[in-house]
Amino acid sequence: MANLHISWLLLAQCLLLVTRITAKVPAVVVFGDSSVDAGNNNQIPTIARSNFQPYGRDFSGGKPTGRFSNGRVPTDFISQALGLRPFIPAYLDPSHSISDFAIGVTFASAGTGYDTATSDVLSVIPLWKQLEYYKEYQNKLRLYLGGNKANETINGALHIMSLGTNDFLENYYSYPGRSSQYSIQQYQYLLIGIAGNFIKQLYHLGARKISLGGLPPMGCLPLERTTNIMGGNDCIEDYNNVALEFNGKLNGLTTNLNKELPGLKLVFSNPYYIFLQMIRRPSLYGFEVTSVACCATGMFEMGYACNRNNMLTCTDASKYIFWDSFHPTEKANHIISDYVVKNVLAQFL
Repeated sequence: MANLHISWLLLAQCLLLVTRITAKVPAVVVFGDSSVDAGNNNQIPTIARSNFQPYGRDFSGGKPTGRFSNGRVPTDFISQALGLRPFIPAYLDPSHSISDFAIGVTFASAGTGYDTATSDVLSVIPLWKQLEYYKEYQNKLRLYLGGNKANETINGALHIMSLGTNDFLENYYSYPGRSSQYSIQQYQYLLIGIAGNFIKQLYHLGARKISLGGLPPMGCLPLERTTNIMGGNDCIEDYNNVALEFNGKLNGLTTNLNKELPGLKLVFSNPYYIFLQMIRRPSLYGFEVTSVACCATGMFEMGYACNRNNMLTCTDASKYIFWDSFHPTEKANHIISDYVVKNVLAQFL
């Protein structure tokens, strides 16, 4: 009887192990902007690039990849936390193929947004084009893995969306086009409609696990603080309030789509509060500088304005929350992604 009990125990443990393996996320598929671009913009004619030093100086091998950071971006850390690779390659990167993309791929493009007019500002890859690339990727995946295995991978993959900031800062508040057509509330609803349609398209293509990313406290980006002279270079609260409002609408969209689409597991990944806490209480996280970035003067440089010859660029990026005037350092990215994994994405593990 003892041997029988041990056999049943071993069987139960084996079944539990199999359940864990089959329940595990087999791949991470990413859509979005510079927060999750790993170098797609390197392959298109745009000034929105970061494939030069000092970008990537703390990445493996110390090389610039096209990520807008000194090292990895949040989706790289999420991939690692899910037991996959420590980085997610860019779909347009010619040094990678479907064998690499089968467990992780990003279609993201720095400078893009939900609104196609946003991607037009810097001539980058619009969201609808990222979806076309995804369909192309699915076809390649089916040829590589076979139909059934590819479908399992797509169903089980975590699809991450991270965008929206550019729609406000690079489009609505920078150019008269959209702001003359829509009030800020109306524009938010326009973007929510685009986001909802995009998620439905992913769903109809087989995606069942989707993370919808929220906006950060965008009024606290160094670029915005630099221009807030009348406010003593503090965070622009109006922009932060818009981010909060928009995040509320994204959260509502998440609730509605989960009810509407059977089998969908859509989660809202909100970086706002952890990001703001890092800015308000930096010493808790080991940061020393919050209002300016590591690169150059740290006030307005990003992209080509952030170059390795600038004598002012900091030597230790881990003391800074921001790498350039718009993007977090690798350390900040790691903290934010850890928070999202533990508080939101853990249910997919």
